[in-house]
Amino acid sequence: MKESDLTQGNAGRNLIRFALPYLLACFMQTFYGMADLFVVGLYNEAETTTAVAIGSQVMHMLTVIIVGFAMGTTVRIGRYVGAKDERAAGRTVGASVVFFAAFAAVLTVALLLCTNIITGVMLTPAEAVGETRLYLLICFAGVPFITAYNVISSIFRGAGDSRRPMYFVAVACVVNIALDFVLIGGLGLGAAGAALGTVLGQAVSVLFSLFVMRGRDFGFRVTRQDIRADRESFAQICKVGAPIACQDGLIQVAFIVITVIANSRGLVVSAAVGIVEKIISFLFLVPSAFLAAISAITAQNMGADKPERARASLGYGLLITVCWGAFCAIYNQFLPETLVGLFTRDDLVLAAGCAYLRAYAFDTLFAAVHFCFSGYFCGDQKAGISFLHNIIAIVMVRIPGAYLAGVYFPDSLYPMGWAAPLGSLLSALICVGFYAYYRRRSRAAS
Repeated sequence: MKESDLTQGNAGRNLIRFALPYLLACFMQTFYGMADLFVVGLYNEAETTTAVAIGSQVMHMLTVIIVGFAMGTTVRIGRYVGAKDERAAGRTVGASVVFFAAFAAVLTVALLLCTNIITGVMLTPAEAVGETRLYLLICFAGVPFITAYNVISSIFRGAGDSRRPMYFVAVACVVNIALDFVLIGGLGLGAAGAALGTVLGQAVSVLFSLFVMRGRDFGFRVTRQDIRADRESFAQICKVGAPIACQDGLIQVAFIVITVIANSRGLVVSAAVGIVEKIISFLFLVPSAFLAAISAITAQNMGADKPERARASLGYGLLITVCWGAFCAIYNQFLPETLVGLFTRDDLVLAAGCAYLRAYAFDTLFAAVHFCFSGYFCGDQKAGISFLHNIIAIVMVRIPGAYLAGVYFPDSLYPMGWAAPLGSLLSALICVGFYAYYRRRSRAAS
């Protein structure tokens, strides 16, 4: 059995083997994103740090949208690999190259033209406007590298290989951090140095991944004739990728809206919410890794007509991520200060952050459920369900819940912290409902 063949062997072992490299890759991406802020803080004033923080938030939103679209490639390749349809897999890779090259070109031009508008929409402080604009201009010019990296990684993951994308992130991480110290500390380029380090790190990673790609046996060949505009392949990629991209983009918008709500409640609340969001983003790396793993495994096994293996992977994923979520929720009921205290020494911010984290930590438990189901639905080409439950949760619970908690409980962040977990609980219930519906329909058809 090839290591990348996810249709054979122990389903639980396959899931863990695929998820762990993805988890490490996500951790490294988060780490080198924070490294920019750390190095900038060592050598520059507050306005430069603010510029990099705002610019990083914009680039994170952009990256998750690109990753969402690239998931369409992962799922389509996974289906064909599972079905042993080598020609269709090759055509999908070729069509993905053309589709995302055009996508990156249009996106880059649009973002460069809208840099001033984006800077204004983010309510950038006047002192930081110039450096924020420069940071975004450089990063927007590097969008083709960000897109290329994520598309290449999606091809590897669709073929069942999550280790090599981890190596690509490691290369970007090392280059980026080294350049941060040279460009920011040595040359004093400030926010521009942070942006150049990020873009050049991605560029080196893309070159490295192309080199690795040439010597990799995917189990299918990609010919020059495959690299062309294929309307059917475009439609299939967008069918899976577009709902995920829209879902992830709107989730980031919801986070920004909640941040704005927190900012309106004063400096202490703003700082506390910002700290807890960073902590939660780390805790969510585990369910995020299993979402991606379940998507790839489900795609291959559905393509191989082995739906029972896809369901087994879902079950293992739920078991692992729910246990992780339960641990995080329980830990933060008793020791939230051990995490919040890593980011602040202000007693007021610490107290507010601990109250917020005690409630928010339950999101790691409920989100574990809908993350795993979302991965399963995406792999089964039902990404619309993932989009639907997230939008319902955002519109009906997350944003209104955060707003109303601020209105009726202005003296504590604990009620506001429940907005996200309750939204995830609604998402989880919707996912379970859809899963039960499709299982009944499948049994009736057989």
